[in-house]
Amino acid sequence: MDRYLGRFDGAAYALLRFFLGFLYWSHGPRWLFGAFTDSEPVPLTSLRGVAGMLEITLGPLIAFGLFAPWAAFIASGEMAYAYLFSHVPRGSWMPIVNGGEITVALCFGFLYIATRGSGSFSIDSWRAPRRAAKHG
Repeated sequence: MDRYLGRFDGAAYALLRFFLGFLYWSHGPRWLFGAFTDSEPVPLTSLRGVAGMLEITLGPLIAFGLFAPWAAFIASGEMAYAYLFSHVPRGSWMPIVNGGEITVALCFGFLYIATRGSGSFSIDSWRAPRRAAKHG
């Protein structure tokens, strides 16, 4: 059974990376433009404005696997910060109580991506042989 499922490891990882990156990205337009919700845009110099700029920039890098380990490492740190300083002050460490479930999931998903790398279905894997040939 493991051998059979292992054949899909690269594709499954690419899907995980893509959808986590997309979910993360989707928060950026919300903060910066008020998109997808009834909320108003926040100032660019506010913490949420900076978060929005990170999310719009890092989300696609993670999703498509371009410098994904570095982008995911930074995004993981942002999510940890967001959880500690935005969700925990709502009165509880429990994500289900303070509304931080997606924040915690993204934090640890990105930590995994940062340690595993971009994967075989990524822009980084496509660039690697060309870069080696150019400098080899």
